[in-house]
Amino acid sequence: MVRGYNKLRDEATNHNIFMSETVNQRETTISKHAFFSCPLFLVPCFLFLASCTLTTGVFEKNIAVPNQQWGSSFKPEINFTIKDTLSLYNIYVVLRHTEAYNYNNIWIKATVQEPGDHATKSQQYDLTLATNGKGWLGSAMDDIYENRVLIQPETKFKKAGDYHFTIEQLMREDPLKHILNVGIRVEKVK
Repeated sequence: MVRGYNKLRDEATNHNIFMSETVNQRETTISKHAFFSCPLFLVPCFLFLASCTLTTGVFEKNIAVPNQQWGSSFKPEINFTIKDTLSLYNIYVVLRHTEAYNYNNIWIKATVQEPGDHATKSQQYDLTLATNGKGWLGSAMDDIYENRVLIQPETKFKKAGDYHFTIEQLMREDPLKHILNVGIRVEKVK
């Protein structure tokens, strides 16, 4: 009787060892499978997201205004490259200011120099930053306001290459206080 019990116990022990090895092998197989399938799943997601950001056709650069006081002698310069001359682009001036800015608008002069050309083209713009009815326009975070004002809708660049933009303020107040950043945004029309 004892001999039969020991034989059954040994068989059960062998069976449990076999089962635990099978379970451990399964866990190892599953963890290896999960490890290799996770990156394979992430690769298409990453490629999709990268393709979305790379094909948007957007360029934006903002330059900080020293001491939040835009003097007439400070003329931010921005360079960007255009490769696609068949598409249309919208060009914006991006301006960040504080709530303490004293005016509803700002007069600026934008100057562009085309690739391979020494001549420049300039135009003055009256950018509306606030209205009496709505208050400050643009997006706000605490007491900082950002305005993206369209200055050239559906523009077609004639030449491929590097474009050079210069922006200057034309307001009577010099320096113009409470201006944080100024920049250019160029985006393809969809």
